[in-house]
Amino acid sequence: MILQHINMSNPRFFTILLTFVVLASCGQPEPRRPIQQKTGKFFGANLERNKRLLAQEEKLIKETIAKDSLHHYEHTASGSWFYYVKKNDEASYLPQPNDLVTLAYNVMGFANDTIYTGESIGIVKYKVDMEELFPGLRYSVKLLKIGETATFLFPSSLAYGYPGDGDKIGMNTPIKSTITILKIEKDSLLINEP
Repeated sequence: MILQHINMSNPRFFTILLTFVVLASCGQPEPRRPIQQKTGKFFGANLERNKRLLAQEEKLIKETIAKDSLHHYEHTASGSWFYYVKKNDEASYLPQPNDLVTLAYNVMGFANDTIYTGESIGIVKYKVDMEELFPGLRYSVKLLKIGETATFLFPSSLAYGYPGDGDKIGMNTPIKSTITILKIEKDSLLINEP
């Protein structure tokens, strides 16, 4: 009934209608809020659990080192420990990012139980920092020169972590690995630099 009294051909009507539509649509969009606010309790608890696990594994590593009077262990910045089986004092070059490193390694438990033999793994060609290996191996390759062999002790966080490898290595399992650097092919970009 009200519409019958309004003359729709009146330009004033369209101006008022257009003004109303523009003003109604000028509001800022309201961000959607989560139904439940998450707290950091889960992450805090997880962090504390991981700290306790790392402390237990470091204690186990230190006990293993204390029992081994034949070798001198060095601690790395990444959190592993190692000793040289064979050292090459004549070489000076350490693998750099993008170098192609040919290596052999095995994986053992801390009780010297063989998990993967070097033969079952085979010779590995690894482009430094460009391919996926377990974290401890990625860091360790950069510490050894050509012809060197070293045995590393890795906490589980530097090994296969929480999930394990899905086959023979269980979750949160610290490992031992003997690594040999067979060949280092320098990155072609580094060779061509003056």
